[in-house]
Amino acid sequence: MSKRPDRLPGEDLIEEGLRDLAEGHDTSLVALLVLIGAPRLRRLGVSIPDKKGLPVHPEHALYQKIQGENQKDAHSRYNALIRRLVSYERALESRLNFLK
Repeated sequence: MSKRPDRLPGEDLIEEGLRDLAEGHDTSLVALLVLIGAPRLRRLGVSIPDKKGLPVHPEHALYQKIQGENQKDAHSRYNALIRRLVSYERALESRLNFLK
């Protein structure tokens, strides 16, 4: 991945999650993260697939997936991913407001 100076924080995760969703990997960590942020991301103009079969509660699915990988630090890892999502959303919103 290129290191562009104008990349937003968390953009790498969001891009990877969008790719996973487009390729049908709907339950990858990053795809679930994008689904958690989908309502706000869509309002910000991010195109996110809205198809049948997506997890109804991506928050629960993400936590369970993380917990299955490593129960010891699941809560910390989940919160870290959510913070990266929120950082991206805020930075994107700020950039869009700046461009208005």
